[in-house]
Amino acid sequence: MAAMETITARQRSILIAIIASYIETGEPIGSTTIARLASDGGSVSSATIRNEMTALTAAGLLEQPHTSAGRIPTARAFRIYVDELAGGTRIAAARLSANSRREIDSRLAGSEGTDALLERTSHVLATLSSGVGVAIASTGESELLEHVHFSRLAPCRVLAVVVTRSGMVRDRVLAMNQDFTSRELEMAGVFLNESFRGWSVERVRSEIAQRVEQERSEYQKLLQSVEQLWVGAVPEAQQGTVFVGGIGNLVSRSGSDASRDRLREVLAALEAKQRLFELLSVYIDTQQQSVRVVFDLEEQAPEMAGLVLIAAPARVAGEMRGTVGVIGTTRMDYEMTMNAVSYVAGAFQRMLYPSG
Repeated sequence: MAAMETITARQRSILIAIIASYIETGEPIGSTTIARLASDGGSVSSATIRNEMTALTAAGLLEQPHTSAGRIPTARAFRIYVDELAGGTRIAAARLSANSRREIDSRLAGSEGTDALLERTSHVLATLSSGVGVAIASTGESELLEHVHFSRLAPCRVLAVVVTRSGMVRDRVLAMNQDFTSRELEMAGVFLNESFRGWSVERVRSEIAQRVEQERSEYQKLLQSVEQLWVGAVPEAQQGTVFVGGIGNLVSRSGSDASRDRLREVLAALEAKQRLFELLSVYIDTQQQSVRVVFDLEEQAPEMAGLVLIAAPARVAGEMRGTVGVIGTTRMDYEMTMNAVSYVAGAFQRMLYPSG
């Protein structure tokens, strides 16, 4: 990074110490504190450190919130800090503490299917990071239908369960405009299973719509019922299911500088799951192999200014099953969070196929 090339080794040491202390305390850091924390602090006076902090401020890496206060890191400084972590040996799933690994394994164990695992993942990551845990199922374009089942729960309410050949299980409670008898639901399930087993879920949708257009008979009534049920069970094949946990964590981490209006904007953006899906889709590549840290969320969503995304793809047998991650403020425990996201992403194989 260019900024790294313009600062000295001593300034880098001081900057890293300031960031680590700020992450821990949330308070502006003064030169006396850094004299104790910097790796060469024993041989450097507070006055010298003040001069170095002034240089770092001029370089746009520190800022002084108040005239008499210490310094806090800028977004550019946090980028340097993350690069420093990623370039060393501290970022790896195996570096996550044994207690955290046990907690993750315990809370994810017994998940029935990918969606259930993703939902638990969002809450686990929220708890560990004190940020917002997010998990998004893969788009499903390459998912092949294995079985679908509909059950009548109440008038105009149907439970739909869709199972794909990769082992993904999706269940949804559908609020229908018309009531279906148990017999009608059974016929719809039999029709889908016999006609479309082995088809991609996206292709099923288009084929049903095409057949409805072509048929003008009693067969069309069945097709129309099947279409309503399928569209409800798989609402948008292009949109992965989004799970969010720990939104309240942002409130406690925002600090006094975050206005109520801005906080409401952020929370509204996180609640708008389609918006969140689009945001993560921009930054997470299906070919990505490791955890990624993104600071520029406001480029895609202005209401996300000041927030950071740490995310990684979750795969099973090389197949993309979804994306897991954390959205938090710049003042987060990057090392722990990056390692937690990496560990959780790697847990999908073990959890879904424990004997594999």
